[in-house]
Order: sequence, then structure tokens, then C-alpha cells
Amino acid sequence: MKRLKFIALCMVIVMGTSCQNLKKTPKKSELNKPPKETYVLVHSAWLGGWQWENVAKTLKENGHTVLTPDLPGHGNDKTSPADITMDEYVKTLTTILDQQNNPVILVGHSFNGITVSRVAELRPKKIKKLVFLTAFLLPNGGSFFGAVQGVEGSKAVENFFLSEDKTYALVKEEEIQNAFAHDISKEAFEGAKPYIVPEPAAPLSYELKITDENFGKIPKYYIECTDDKAIPIEVQRAMYNGKVKKSYSLKSSHTPNFSQPEKLAAILLEIKNTD
Repeated sequence: MKRLKFIALCMVIVMGTSCQNLKKTPKKSELNKPPKETYVLVHSAWLGGWQWENVAKTLKENGHTVLTPDLPGHGNDKTSPADITMDEYVKTLTTILDQQNNPVILVGHSFNGITVSRVAELRPKKIKKLVFLTAFLLPNGGSFFGAVQGVEGSKAVENFFLSEDKTYALVKEEEIQNAFAHDISKEAFEGAKPYIVPEPAAPLSYELKITDENFGKIPKYYIECTDDKAIPIEVQRAMYNGKVKKSYSLKSSHTPNFSQPEKLAAILLEIKNTD
């Protein structure tokens, strides 16, 4: 009798374990679902995380996590431009990456291509893919000021100036829309204009430090904007040719996040699935 009770107990344990295992087995539909990603979208100079609102909306609707931080001195961060260096930008992003359980898709727009490059050097294992949106993709030792020397046909460069105390940079007010967002309506631009901030000057002179061992091993993608009046298309292509796994093209101004957010989001979703 004791032996029968022991056998019965064993069967109960085995059956219970089997049932638990069956509950843990994913459904076929779940197996076919692409993995969800975390995108970290880094804004351009003079703007803030708010610039990504419509792009982030599409990415989130597809089930992904989207982080749109404000770098110091931008968006809701009111740090004085005089107190900001590239180290502050980088620390903001490395702190975010350190909080993630899995590697992210890190996207840098415009000037902050330099920032995400430095972050990638410091946290290569935290980044699954690195995306440059009409951004500065520079070699080791490169800087914003160095990269724009001699550039012709840029409305941003032509109208760029520093404050009297050299702590922040601006673009002449009457040329801002033409330089960055000529393909959106005047009304839409006027709505965004109050959120444009002075750009801290110190990060603009930062000389990038990257290595082949860290930065060089991360898969990189470039989204060019062929109607860009800030970084002319010839300059974009000179920066990314031979340095990325794949490039994508938008017939857009420097800010497709405003003029073509759905197309931009579609490219970011495609990059997610690109080997």
C-alpha cells in the first residue's frame, strides 16, 4: 500500500511539472513575432526630445519602447549653456543605457551624431545598432567646428554665430526655417520656434575619441536627407561612404522628424530587421 501511495505521489509531481512546462511553451503566433526593441532617439542641436514626438508615436504603436531624452540645456533641462560640455551630454546618455537590460538602437540627429559616437565608444555592449540621421559621422579626432570648415551651400553654416561671451551658438533668426525646416509650413514652424534654445558652444569644439575596438564594431546605418540645407547631401555622403552597413534616403530637409515622421519611423523599423 505504501508503495502504491509513493507511486501515485510521484505521478502527481510529474504531471504537475509537465502541466507547468506546457503553460510556459510559447504559442506559435508568439514565436513568429519579431522581438521588441528599445530605441533611444537623440535630438539635434537647438532642439530637444520633443522633436521626436510623431516618430516615437509610430514606433510605440508597433510595440517598441522609445526614449527621447533632453540633453543638458535642451527641452525641459534648464542647465546654463556656460556650464555644459560634451561630458555632460555623454553622461546623460550612458546613464540611460546603463539602466537598460538589453542593447538598444541608438539614433543621433545632426550634431549629436558626434555625441552618440562617443557614447558608443564607451558603451559598445549596450548598443545593438547605431543610426545617424543626416548627422555628423566623424573619424577619431574630428569635431563639429573642424567638419564645417570650408563647407559651402549650408544655410546653417552661413548664418551661424556665437554669442558675445562665446558660451552658446545661434543661427540668424530670419534664416532658421530656411536652414533646417523649409519643407514644413510657416505656421508649423512658428509653433515650434518657442522651443528652440541656444546651443552650448563647448561641445561644438569637442574632438571625438573613438577606437576600432569599440565604436568600430557596432553596426552603423545612415539616413541621408537629399534636400538638406544645413548639411548638404554631398557632405553627408562624404562622411558616411564606406563606414556604414546600409544607407537610406529621404527627400527631405534637415528635419524629417517634422516633415516626414511616418517615413522616418518606417526606416527605423526597417533598420531593426536589417542584419
